[in-house]
Amino acid sequence: MPLTRLIVQQFRNIKACDMPLSTGFNFIIGPNGSGKTSVLEAIYMLGHGRSFKSSLTGRIIQNECQELFVHGRFLNSDQFEIPIGINKQRDGSTEVRIGGQSGQKLAQLAEVLPLQLIHPEGFELLTDGPKFRRAFIDWGVFHSQPQFYEAWGRFKRFSKQRNALLKTARSYKELSYWDKDLALLAEQIDQWRATYVEQMQPLAEEMCRAFLPEFEIKLGYYRGWERETAYGELLQRNFERDQNLGYTFSGPNKADLRIKVNNTPVEDVLSRGQLKLMMCALRLAQGQHLAQLTGKQCIYLIDDFASELDSVRRKRLADCLKQTKAQVFVSSITESQIADMIDENGKMFHVEHGTIEQV
Repeated sequence: MPLTRLIVQQFRNIKACDMPLSTGFNFIIGPNGSGKTSVLEAIYMLGHGRSFKSSLTGRIIQNECQELFVHGRFLNSDQFEIPIGINKQRDGSTEVRIGGQSGQKLAQLAEVLPLQLIHPEGFELLTDGPKFRRAFIDWGVFHSQPQFYEAWGRFKRFSKQRNALLKTARSYKELSYWDKDLALLAEQIDQWRATYVEQMQPLAEEMCRAFLPEFEIKLGYYRGWERETAYGELLQRNFERDQNLGYTFSGPNKADLRIKVNNTPVEDVLSRGQLKLMMCALRLAQGQHLAQLTGKQCIYLIDDFASELDSVRRKRLADCLKQTKAQVFVSSITESQIADMIDENGKMFHVEHGTIEQV
């Protein structure tokens, strides 16, 4: 689902731009602080409804402006151009339009414009808490199981209700009604996640070996509670502990993708350059798996391409990106850093002080 055009207005230091895009590689070149990352951030907002750098809309809208606009056109499976856009106001209100229809939901943006982001702060996927790896799993489940988004939302709402009841309940009987529905949702979500990881795992491990052949890398799925126990049984058994804690301790909200390198936690083995390569391998594998499963090509956003990578590793990543045949946006300080990616089908844009010009 490549973008063919991107229009950005009043987004950070970009007052206005209108970019005709390549369905292959698009290079955003400029010095630090010029606005090249803002271009990728705007594309990310078009696919997620939010920024990857700030949760506060007021920090993204250009100074003295009351709103921002990000619009574009993407090619659907029939190769027709479909308009897509998002408008955000300082008061927090958001309007999404897809195919000329207003009132669309943010989840619909993610459905029609699947994105993979690789950026300098992306090490959190490998080195920080389980929520980042859980989000990685759920991205894939969202795109492969249409019912997942609603089911996961219901599970989180039921969990909040259960946690509120834990503070006042005098016996487990008062929670048993909620727990029946909660258990059904938990088991279904776990089944979807486990199936997804099982399907994606061989491709991910193969991609990791291609990027880091000197290591043995294994992925494993942890569902958030012991494998041998039904979730409904676990909730009843742990009622007193959950009541003392004031919240439900175990469940799908604790799921994780466990990554081992030579049977050792990943952060204890790999350098920053190797961590970036593994992060790239996992993102590329996930995008490739989506293409194999659904026929959708996701869009790759690579911010600060050369960061943490020497010339050999940059070439390795460039070759793998070319093999995907997907649309790729790459930001870089100089053209020399992306020389291995440049071909006759790509487009290059120079950014300075928020002004974008095609080279």
